[in-house]
Amino acid sequence: MMKKTGLKLSAMLLVAVLATGCANTAEIQATADRAAADAAAAASAAEAARATADRAAQAAAAAQSTADQALSAATEAQACCDANRESMERMFQRSMSK
Repeated sequence: MMKKTGLKLSAMLLVAVLATGCANTAEIQATADRAAADAAAAASAAEAARATADRAAQAAAAAQSTADQALSAATEAQACCDANRESMERMFQRSMSK
């Protein structure tokens, strides 16, 4: 009798362990699937961030080019202004010396 009860108890325990093992396997698979989905979403977000950074770098390069052109134009204008001022001073000096 004791042997039968022990055998029944062992069989029930084995069924419970197997059922728990199957549930854990399913949970592990679900967790792995969620982790894979999260990793794919993170990779997608990283790619979008890289693309945005590339566009920002291109915009910054264009802005720098425009700023360089403006500086060049301002330098030329200042040189012209300085030349005109010197010419006017020479004309003034000539008119004052007469």
